[in-house]
Amino acid sequence: MRALFVVNPKATTTTSRSHEVIEGALRSELDLTTVVTTHRDHARELACSAAEQGYGLVISLGGDGTVNEVVNGLLEAPSHLPRPRYAVLPGGSANVFIRSLGVPGEPVEATGTILRALREGSEREIGLGRVDDGMAGRYFTFCAGFGWDADVVQRVEDERGNGRRATPALYAEVAMKLFFQGDIRDPSLTVSGGGTSRDNVYFALVTNTSPWTYAGSLPLQPTPASRFELGLDAFALTHSSTAVTGWILSQMFFPKGLPAEGEGYLTWHDEEALTITSGHPRAFQIDGEYLGDREQVNCRSLPKALRIIC
Repeated sequence: MRALFVVNPKATTTTSRSHEVIEGALRSELDLTTVVTTHRDHARELACSAAEQGYGLVISLGGDGTVNEVVNGLLEAPSHLPRPRYAVLPGGSANVFIRSLGVPGEPVEATGTILRALREGSEREIGLGRVDDGMAGRYFTFCAGFGWDADVVQRVEDERGNGRRATPALYAEVAMKLFFQGDIRDPSLTVSGGGTSRDNVYFALVTNTSPWTYAGSLPLQPTPASRFELGLDAFALTHSSTAVTGWILSQMFFPKGLPAEGEGYLTWHDEEALTITSGHPRAFQIDGEYLGDREQVNCRSLPKALRIIC
């Protein structure tokens, strides 16, 4: 099988030796072409042209941002051509998408898992989310956030620009700093979906699977019933006191995740579409990538949009 191996060197923590082992293992069983990305959206461009070049499989090594680029490229490819299947190898600091699939978080081990799945013909179809915000449409694999978490993503990107690594500790540091500075206390959001609308929301999150993210090895689950095979779920924070918000966040760490109902928040489950609006521009992110400030985003579910090797 012809396979395109997309490597993002800026979003992988693998050593050169590990990279050699991974590429050697893939090349032993696949007709492999390796391309190292050189600029933002390069992975999307490569994935978009993969079908036209006759590739049956695209494999990526990088973080969740690389995954998002590849997925968008695959979905943007000409519809009359067979869409390549997709396999993900973890290279970033969080690797939320690949861990949600149950693939090992260690790159060399994950390579063995992917090759075994290819030999056995093991794959699954997953749904995706799509965001239309009046400026551009974009697909997401696991989450879209409006408000606090997007502010965190933006600040972390700034820190990365100053030379710091995007580690779980850095995300936690920035999140707590923004929380205690009061950045979360802005009830400008309105969430609508499933015939229900709620305004005076401080922070809103749309998910396509669970968990939302990880704090090291611990999953945070605001919408624990969210699944790739269902529609979209959403979480809305409706109370901003330190005590209530801290309690809500602590519940997300429990094995069963946050209950569907409780004080200070609302959730939606298995929705075809959700809309979030803001009284003024606020930070917005998808799959951990800051997309700028927005006043409205429309999210919809696309069932069985992508074939994943896993």
